[in-house]
Amino acid sequence: MDPKLIMYLSYLTLSLVLTAWVSRTLFRNGQVFLDDALGNERLARSVNHLLVVGFWLLNAGFVAVAIQVDGQVATASEAVETLSIKLGLVLLVLGGVHLFNVYVLNRFRRRRLLENVPPPVPPSMYLPPAPPRPAPPPANAW
Repeated sequence: MDPKLIMYLSYLTLSLVLTAWVSRTLFRNGQVFLDDALGNERLARSVNHLLVVGFWLLNAGFVAVAIQVDGQVATASEAVETLSIKLGLVLLVLGGVHLFNVYVLNRFRRRRLLENVPPPVPPSMYLPPAPPRPAPPPANAW
């Protein structure tokens, strides 16, 4: 069998298995973080499912676009070298997508936590409303 074909099949198989493993791990372990970040368990479950779908679409699309290899892959060692480069790119994309998601969700979490923080010093007195300001003089009409 052609080494290039074996490399393509190995690349597709390993890339999709890695994507499945990462998405399942993030789905299971990210639920607690999403609950805390969003403050609503039902919304967090929904966002978690949407993130998994987006994760799959982005990574499977990248795998499909990056499958092509220019040039010949004549030997098994060339196939392994090319496969390792391709899988390394897939892992970098998986990690980048994950870090971006965590960054965005952490911003949501910080904003939500800041909204629930009491003022640093409780009010000590009441200020009456300011007296009304006098009306400005009429402008000259030219």
